[in-house]
Parts: sequence; C-alpha cells; structure tokens
Amino acid sequence: TSVAVLAAELLREAEQLVNQKIHPQTIIEGFRIASNAALKALEEQAVDNSKNTDRFREDLVAIARTTLSSKVLSQDRDYFANLATDAVLRMQGSTDLTHIQVIKKPGGKLSDSYLDPGFILDKKFGVNQPKRVENAKILVANTSMDTDKVKIFGARVKVESTGKLAELEKAEREKMKNKVERIKGHGINCFVNRQLIYNWPEQLFSDAGISSIEHADFDGVERLALVTGAEITSTFDHPEHVKLGHCDLIEEVIIGEDSLIRFSGVAAGRACTIVLRGATEQLLGEAERSLHDALAVLSQTVGSPKVTLGGGCAEMVMAKAVDQAAQNVAGKKALAVDSFAKALRQLPTILADNAGLDSSDLVARLRKAVYGGMSNSGLDLMTPGGGITDMRELGVVESYKLKRAVVSSASEAAELLLRVDNIIRAAPRQRQAM
Repeated sequence: TSVAVLAAELLREAEQLVNQKIHPQTIIEGFRIASNAALKALEEQAVDNSKNTDRFREDLVAIARTTLSSKVLSQDRDYFANLATDAVLRMQGSTDLTHIQVIKKPGGKLSDSYLDPGFILDKKFGVNQPKRVENAKILVANTSMDTDKVKIFGARVKVESTGKLAELEKAEREKMKNKVERIKGHGINCFVNRQLIYNWPEQLFSDAGISSIEHADFDGVERLALVTGAEITSTFDHPEHVKLGHCDLIEEVIIGEDSLIRFSGVAAGRACTIVLRGATEQLLGEAERSLHDALAVLSQTVGSPKVTLGGGCAEMVMAKAVDQAAQNVAGKKALAVDSFAKALRQLPTILADNAGLDSSDLVARLRKAVYGGMSNSGLDLMTPGGGITDMRELGVVESYKLKRAVVSSASEAAELLLRVDNIIRAAPRQRQAM
C-alpha cells in the first residue's frame, strides 16, 4: 500500500512538472538524486539493536504493534504483537514461515488465541489405538490403504460362486496385510498417511501397537514432514532408503470442542503452531491475514535487524534531506528533487487524514519539529486531536528494510511510467455476422 501511495504522489508531482515543459528524462534524473539522498538519510536514522536481546525484542514487538494497528486485531494488538514476536523468535533467524502453522477454531474471543510450541495436526488417531506416543518414529506416506481398487477403477470381476468371491476378498486382504507388514518393517510407532486408511489395515496397525493417522491434508503432511525431518514416501520395499520423522511426544489434545493431534519436541525445534480463536469464520480469516502480515514483517526484520521510526517521522526526515540536496542541484533538476520531497511529505498528511485529524496543522508542526533538529518526532494519532511526540518513546517503529524497499520501489515505478512516450489504444476487432 505504501508503495502505491508514494508512487502515485510522485507521478502527481511529475505530471505538474511535465505540464511546465520539463522533459521526463530531466525529472527522472532529479528523482534519482532525491531517492539517493532520501535513502542515505533513512540509513543514518536506522538503528540496530540485535546485539541487545531485550532491546531487539522490544523493537520487534513495536513493529508488530505498528503493523497490526490498522487491522482487525488492532483492539488486541499488544497481545498479538507479543504472540507474533514469540513465534518468529522461535525460528532462530529463519524467514521460512512454513515452520509456523496457523489453526483457526471458531469459539471464544480473539484474546483466547495462543502459541503452542509443537506442531498440531487437525486429525484424530485410529480406533482403539494409543492416544499418546513417546519417542515417536514417524513414517509419513502418500499411499492407498484400501482394498477396493477394482471398484474404484471401474473394472469388473465375474465369479461363478460365492466361494470364488471369498477367495478374491481373501487375496485382497493378504495383499494389504503384506503391505502393512512392510510398513511395520520400518520400525515405526506412528504412521501418517495422506490418503484414507480402511478398517482392515487400521486394525492391523492397532494390533501392532502403531498409531495411524489417515487423510491428513496435503499442506499438513508437507509441513509435518518438514518439521519432523521426514520424507514423504509411497513405496516400502527398501526401509533403508526411507527417512523417518522423529519427535519426543505425540498426544491428542482438545481445542474448543475438537480433538487434534500435537507433535511436541519435533526435530525442527523452531516449529510452532498459532491457534486462533474467534466468534466467526469470517473474523478468523481476517485475523489470520492480519497475523500473517505481522509475521512476514517480523521475519524480514530478524534477517535485517535495522529499524527506523514510524508515524511519518522517517518520511519527514527523508524529505528534509531531499530539500537540502535540492539546494546543491542546478537547473530544472532541482525542481524534480523538490517535488520528490513534496511527495514524501504527503505520506504523513495521508496518515493524519485517515485518522480524521487536521492534517494541515499536524504536518506543519511535524515539519517544523523535524527541520528544527528533533529528528525523532512523529505524529501521535492516538491522542485526541493528535499531537507531535517522540516516536522512539512512543514505541512506533518500522522495519528499515521494508521502508527502504518502499522508497526504492515507488521511485522505480514512477520512473518506469515516466519513460512511456505514448499509449496506443486499440479497439477490439468487430465480429462479422455469420
């Protein structure tokens, strides 16, 4: 959103310059000078607290809180900011969000959501099978465990007597029994299958003391294999070539009114599950999207730990640097550089407008504060009537990497469109009547 807004403001300023008979190439060169000056100022303002664990966690929580402020989770943003931060810190610097599973369970309120340190699969154990498995050796498979393939593929078998039919069924059962024996030969105590497991093989697993889980959804199987260190297999003739998954404990847990299976102490210790609770499916869906945005921002910040100030502070600091750069630029390029600063100052204006405040007064006060040397000043939109305050004290921070990407991407998008000489509109070909 920020990229689109800034790019639109840059193009609006560029349009005015073009109307003043300034060549687009001159505007582009001015924008590049301004962009470099803005990014240099942004980098100088950014700080890196990754060496201090407590300070870095505070930065992450503040970034998550800022990200969630405009979303459905805004009422509980402090709670979910801490929850998202705990989840991302468990990944130990990884940016792979597949290690974080999100399960939505209707019921309760949003603040009933919690972070579980294990992996939760929305399935149940088979009938009469152990509901708790310690030191689990897990075989994750995608194979057929039924005995009616003849019917499935539409083939026909003609028999002359019920005895022949019984022999056919016996042969099918023996074939399935042999398959189960090959699976047991892997030395496992838990079998997870992507497809259905029929009653007969399920009973064989129960007799062998093996817990089986059937019809696990594809995403669940992929993620389970990832976090337990297993590989999904479809054949069982060579156990030495199959990579099993491991975890300390598998147990059945109850969330709301549903029974689920939790894998604790998985091989990938950074895996975890966020259980979202809420009144309706629609609310849970929106909450999941909001939380995913926060997780994505935090994971990138862990990889690039520099942070900068929000609330329009970073934009005004960059605008100040661009204005100073414009004084050293000769000719018409200086007008383009000055226009870039105007576009940057529009972002705090839009923030104040969206909050229903007097943007003209607030942005003028913010500009006076920042240009006067108070480089940490930003918009306080939570105070009635608004105000100007220190963003670092207020805890309004954003990821430096993402803020830098916003300026770079918006500038490049504006340059790309300015290079367009003309637009050829071709009407669709008229169809001839038959």
